[in-house]
Amino acid sequence: MAHPPFEIIGADRPGRWLITCDHATNTVPDWVGGGSLGITPEDMARHIAYDVGAAGLARRLAARLEAPAILSNFSRLVIDPNRGEDDPTLVMKLYDGTIIPANRHVGPAEVEQRLARLYRPYHAAYADLAGRRPDRVICAVHSFTPCLRGRCPRPWAVGVLYSHRDERLALPLVAALKADGLCVGENEPYAGHLDGDAIDRHALAPGRPNVLIEVRNDLIAQEDGQIAWADRIAPILGGVLAASGL
Repeated sequence: MAHPPFEIIGADRPGRWLITCDHATNTVPDWVGGGSLGITPEDMARHIAYDVGAAGLARRLAARLEAPAILSNFSRLVIDPNRGEDDPTLVMKLYDGTIIPANRHVGPAEVEQRLARLYRPYHAAYADLAGRRPDRVICAVHSFTPCLRGRCPRPWAVGVLYSHRDERLALPLVAALKADGLCVGENEPYAGHLDGDAIDRHALAPGRPNVLIEVRNDLIAQEDGQIAWADRIAPILGGVLAASGL
């Protein structure tokens, strides 16, 4: 059986939200390096290979919001679905101090195969789910590591990332999360927008309201943390959307 490039949960759920998880797994298809990128299991378990805890949080948020969800089923190191096809970081050769042997000499033909078999089917399914109702709202779920190698610790519990092109939900969400007592990074620990990324493609270009949430991965690495954070975030998301009038 061919490797499925994505998983869809609750496609027919009635909610407006679409929950997405671009970096849900550290899976490597067997047709890429025989199922290995040539790095250690310890590195494959790190944030460089996927967003630790994000899939579990996305599943639980989707359930609480009665929303469909789409999750990738390939490591971001195979090919990153949250980058444009022409982005130089689409296939990473070095990430947070780790060289990726299977990507070191990757050529255009191999990149095209990964695009055709993984990246493009994921985005086609994403676009289909997003387009099933005209008032769709997108919430992208990610996680971030508490500290990159050689860098200062990151103090935020959660980051809200957004583009200046659409702040309608993000700014009220930042305020609501802070009001709930959280240390919030506004466009931290990363900038909120890259041309061609998933939110740019599926939310900004078609004009859909959107938010991108990054939770620090030590807080959601285990199931109890995922449950607690979904319980905390879901009503805040619902309240911000209701108050927005969008």
